[in-house]
Amino acid sequence: MEIKARTDKGVVILDISGRIDADSANLVEVVGTCLRDGYFDILLNLEEVEFIDYLGVSAIALAYKEVLNHKGRMKFLNVPLHMRQILSIAGLDRVIDIHNQEELAVKSFKQDRVIENIKRMQMRRRFKRLPLDIQIDLLSKHSKTAHCLKVELLDLSAVGAYIYGCEQFKLGEGVTLKIDLPSEHRTFKLDAKVVWLSDKDIQHNLHPGMGVEFVNMPYAVQDELIKFIEKNLSLT
Repeated sequence: MEIKARTDKGVVILDISGRIDADSANLVEVVGTCLRDGYFDILLNLEEVEFIDYLGVSAIALAYKEVLNHKGRMKFLNVPLHMRQILSIAGLDRVIDIHNQEELAVKSFKQDRVIENIKRMQMRRRFKRLPLDIQIDLLSKHSKTAHCLKVELLDLSAVGAYIYGCEQFKLGEGVTLKIDLPSEHRTFKLDAKVVWLSDKDIQHNLHPGMGVEFVNMPYAVQDELIKFIEKNLSLT
């Protein structure tokens, strides 16, 4: 098997020729290299593939899983008829898009991103945000020394919060919020991930601050937050 790589509008196109079989481990290696280099949209051009067996399908499946683990996308281009049946039996044609025109395939990656962003925005808009000004404790999930005690929680939703007055944490870091909500008479401990950090030069009124997104939140707890937010929004 021979693999030639090229790029088009941020998409890596891997032109594959020859046989995809037991000796195709380099496909996984090439895909891994693309991901490490920051390319997460990968298009496999299979037009010149002469033969594929189930070991070759396994190599493609491993490469696809690696792409998914990096939150990327993989698609097929120009799949020969002799490959379609084996891909169908393996179920890959149901999870990996197949295209016949390279230009449309490349454009589809951008379209996917746009649709994903729209869905994310729609999901967030389902949850109203409540302005607050209460003190909370912010603790690292992985370090005993990283913490911010009695920092300000300035707004809250059922999916995240904005916290002011802490510079201890980095983007992507896991944290736990300890919150005593007014009138609720109990402490909430919410796991979250830092998804945004204020820029001192641009957002000096918000600095130091961070946005966090809640993770692994039980439905019952989220329902409590929604009810608390809706009740207090009605009073404002």
